[in-house]
Amino acid sequence: MEIHRPQLFGLLAGLFLAAGLCLASLILANAWTRLYESQVISITGSARRNVTSDLVIWRARFSVQADTLMAAQQRLKEDRAKVEAWLRLHAIQDFQLQPVQIADIRSRGNKDDDTTTKLIGYRVSQNVEIVSDKVDQVPRIASDSTALLEQGVAFVSEQMDFIYTKAGEAKIELMAEATKDARARAEQIAAQGGRTIKGLRSARMGVVQINPRYSTATSWEGNNDTSSPEKTMITTVNATFALR
Repeated sequence: MEIHRPQLFGLLAGLFLAAGLCLASLILANAWTRLYESQVISITGSARRNVTSDLVIWRARFSVQADTLMAAQQRLKEDRAKVEAWLRLHAIQDFQLQPVQIADIRSRGNKDDDTTTKLIGYRVSQNVEIVSDKVDQVPRIASDSTALLEQGVAFVSEQMDFIYTKAGEAKIELMAEATKDARARAEQIAAQGGRTIKGLRSARMGVVQINPRYSTATSWEGNNDTSSPEKTMITTVNATFALR
């Protein structure tokens, strides 16, 4: 059958129009799917846990002074023996003595309008570091260190750090708890709009704050308190969920 030129043009135009409509329908459907799936909700979840330190690091110092270096070192040796005996008396075996420090003791005077110094003795000191899992006992032992003063030892308690050694494992568990909290909040908000949660799209963990118990202090870098045996760990997770 012969098809005339006008009919051919009409047929081709119809085919192009149909193809265009199909393509437009596919593009629209695809765009709607992307738009629908891009509807998300971002929620910040949080988790906290109270923990008790399981390690204490106690630092102290004792010192002597004498007219000569030899006399000062001999006195320090005697005081060291008293310190070691006192620590063992309190069942503290894990301690480390740091290197001995020596300092000159000088007096100042004026002679012919010039300031002069004169060596009059030596001060010799030594630091001791105690590492123990007896978190409750060590502070009480430290408060009893006046017994060394009564023996003539110039013993000074300087610093005590309380450490929670399982913080790494706790951070992972807190992240899971915070993500769960974020999902629960997202589900509540989505339900108000007649929607449901389709799935987790992304999650970003915030810094972990380790504070003294009941403290809510925060910092950009994250706190890591060592001053208190009783601590609270707090973390947040910013999670994004797709909606259906």
